Amino acid sequence: MRHVLSARVENKPGVLQRITGLISRRGFNIESLSVGPTQDPAWSCLVAVVEADNISYEQITKQLNKLVSVLTVTDLTKKDPIEHELVLFKINAEPDKLAEITQITSVFNASIVDVGKKRLTIEAVGDAATLERLQGLLDAYGIVEVVRSGRVATARNPV
Repeated sequence: MRHVLSARVENKPGVLQRITGLISRRGFNIESLSVGPTQDPAWSCLVAVVEADNISYEQITKQLNKLVSVLTVTDLTKKDPIEHELVLFKINAEPDKLAEITQITSVFNASIVDVGKKRLTIEAVGDAATLERLQGLLDAYGIVEVVRSGRVATARNPV
């Protein structure tokens, strides 16, 4: 099962290495990872997506909670999280296709962030499924490079 883990961790050197080491030593692959500072510069928010059964995932979270540098660990999977990531697509773009590509990017609220003689770079933000759909449409033009950030996630606000 896919789990989305959010942890508030100390914003210090070596903390990320200890956390990823703990997860990888258990034999789990980290599908996605992002870390950034919070409103308090002493802490960072780490979001990791891992594939693990429920029992193994519970062991990971218990061991993370034991680390001194970890303040909180939250399983966002059960909280219907809002998940987004950033992707940059570098595509072949002949001048006669520019209008089509611009139309596709506007439908996905994406932006053309760089233009060359024969290539464009498109920036898009969204959930994984939306970004996959956009990539499927851009495949027809010839994708030269795809760069994706790790997912960021948070629990939804109560209604």
